[in-house]
Amino acid sequence: MKMRLRLSWPVLALALTSCGFVSSKPDALIAVASNFTATADLLEEAFEAAYDFDVDIVSGATGQLYAQITNGAPFDVFLAADVTRPLMLEEAGLIVDGSRFTYAVGALALWTANIENVPRDDSDIAAVLLESRFQSLAIANPDLAPYGAAAMQALETLGLIELLEDRIVRGANIGQVFALVSTGSAEFGFVAQSQITTAGSIGWSLAVPAELHDPILQDGVLLQRAAENDAARAFIAFLRSSEGHDIIERHDYRVPE
Repeated sequence: MKMRLRLSWPVLALALTSCGFVSSKPDALIAVASNFTATADLLEEAFEAAYDFDVDIVSGATGQLYAQITNGAPFDVFLAADVTRPLMLEEAGLIVDGSRFTYAVGALALWTANIENVPRDDSDIAAVLLESRFQSLAIANPDLAPYGAAAMQALETLGLIELLEDRIVRGANIGQVFALVSTGSAEFGFVAQSQITTAGSIGWSLAVPAELHDPILQDGVLLQRAAENDAARAFIAFLRSSEGHDIIERHDYRVPE
């Protein structure tokens, strides 16, 4: 069975140079925002079934992956959870010209793993948060994770920041938020709708109305070091193909027109 890499850059550097840890270097290394990990895994499987290339996925918070790229991490493709970091890489001359594109549009949801946490009026985000008894509301770090920034923006739009600020706990990324809620360490959390879809119908969730926050546009780029990397170019082409779009849409993302 193929190893799935879920490592930070310092550990990854050791993994790629240790013959006892990773048997061979992949043809392309794909940095993926945490919210898109499960979808990226399926894209990887479908891509490798269709092409004679070996790629590996490394996931993390968008801000952390951006920092790793600017510090020399050997990624070939970057699939962020926002448009800001890919644009910053473009402005710094670190991507192949013209390679930046929106690969997915994300959706935010309020989620609890325990349906007993939810009051009778479960059709309104503000009502749920105001009427429920809970100690912790988990949100991804808004400085690093676009889904966390969208969650804070939604709370601000609803006028709930001051009322809830003492109960907000921050995860490093949206994956950590999902873990906090799934284990009961936090009663509620703002997660990506795609994570709930992947996990199946556990607990209760409510989609956050799109008008409460800026669109969660997720951009991808081909990094400059991979300008001549056929595997990286083929992976991006697959991501933008009808088969790639089908996989993305099955996980509650939209693809741009």
